[in-house]
Amino acid sequence: MSTTAQLPSTAPLRGRAEIDLGALRANVRALRAHAPGAALMAVVKSEAYGHGALPCARAAVAAGAGWLGTATPEEALALRAAEGIPADVRIMCWLWTPGGPWRAAVEADIDVSVSGMWALREVIEAARRAGRPARVQLKADTGLGRNGCQPGDDWAELVAAAVQAEAEGLVRVTGLWSHFACADEPGHPSIALQLGRFREMVSYAEGEGARPEVRHIANSPATLTLPEAHFDLVRTGIALYGISPSPEIGTPADFGLRPVMTLSASLALVKQVPGGHGVSYGHGYTTPGDTTLGLVPLGYADGIPRHASGTGPVLIGGKWRTVAGRIAMDQFVVDLGGDEPPVGAQAVLFGPGDRGEPTAEDWAQAAGTIAYEIVTRIGTRVPRVYVDVDGEPPAGRAETGRPGTAPQG
Repeated sequence: MSTTAQLPSTAPLRGRAEIDLGALRANVRALRAHAPGAALMAVVKSEAYGHGALPCARAAVAAGAGWLGTATPEEALALRAAEGIPADVRIMCWLWTPGGPWRAAVEADIDVSVSGMWALREVIEAARRAGRPARVQLKADTGLGRNGCQPGDDWAELVAAAVQAEAEGLVRVTGLWSHFACADEPGHPSIALQLGRFREMVSYAEGEGARPEVRHIANSPATLTLPEAHFDLVRTGIALYGISPSPEIGTPADFGLRPVMTLSASLALVKQVPGGHGVSYGHGYTTPGDTTLGLVPLGYADGIPRHASGTGPVLIGGKWRTVAGRIAMDQFVVDLGGDEPPVGAQAVLFGPGDRGEPTAEDWAQAAGTIAYEIVTRIGTRVPRVYVDVDGEPPAGRAETGRPGTAPQG
């Protein structure tokens, strides 16, 4: 991920994703308060959902996260090799394929997830070659139907082999874990079923001799709404970045969270056009009368969803505007309704929303997707500009506006 640390917030950039690390630290503290009896894992996979893995990991640890979560072993190894992550912070990764860098993970003291016998065999061999035990977490498929070991004979075989390998000094079974399918849908019947199955599978493993350091199943929505699912550790992903896992369970503010990313750009052109003027590919938008058009120099190559053509909201000059016509690879147009902001004026695509700007959730609604995807897909051409790195308040905030200002164009 391309990042620009400590770049002055007034720098004249084509586009910028301002990452408020003070908000992230506050989110960690708020999430810890929601699960006071459990340790907290800050999930920083996929470059911290597009925010920048290392800066966000450092900020989360500074605020009290004792674990960091990644999907791939490469992500985990990069964090372990980086400066600023204390050696006693646990790092876990869970998405393995045959032939992965097991030995490197063992030697780096990474907690590796194992969902089946093939993976356990590979990590045991890596531990033999490394000359030290592997930290292994056994994942149970309690109903999500993705990764994880099936209950019954498969789980019994995996647990027995892991406990035997631990007795031989080849592994340390550090965790038993699973993942919810529908925790973001309050009252969904699968939640209670998965929680009951997890308890059963944990009880079986412990009855067979497993003595895990942590048992965990709670993701962001379960951390916020299901205290009975907290166990020893909660894994917070999207909530860490101040985005609600689902509008149905509440807004970020309802949980004491604040969005961390603000995406903005500098207008590349402002021009007057007559009525009946086609805009962008296919002329999906035609100006209804004499007006002004503004060119925003971000497009789907930067992660702006093409599906939000004609619907994506932008704050310019204190007013909400709407994408006019198709979003192209590098740019899109807004109808300014006759207003003439200067070239270089700021266009705010999304942010926390309390200064009148749209939010990532607004873009998710416009594109027919989820806010997770909106922030995670912001591409490498957009510099990440980190503010409040050391606890200082951010300068050069985005322009303000009134929430609910009528969209134009």
